[in-house]
Amino acid sequence: MLVMAGMAVHNKNLTVAIIAAGVVSLFASIMYVLLAAPDVAMTEAAIGSGLSTIIFFYVLNKIRSNDAKGK
Repeated sequence: MLVMAGMAVHNKNLTVAIIAAGVVSLFASIMYVLLAAPDVAMTEAAIGSGLSTIIFFYVLNKIRSNDAKGK
């Protein structure tokens, strides 16, 4: 989990950083299951790992398409 968090912060490639942040959330949801909090784990997996990653990729795609139009 710490390695992926470091990758998310220090990686220059935004795609890799977004995936690493999603994996951190996925590991957090596994930790919540191990700590006997399944409701929190499901929320973290759905929102933290799933929805946030999709939104980040959507925004990254919008930024890249706007950069391509501006050039």
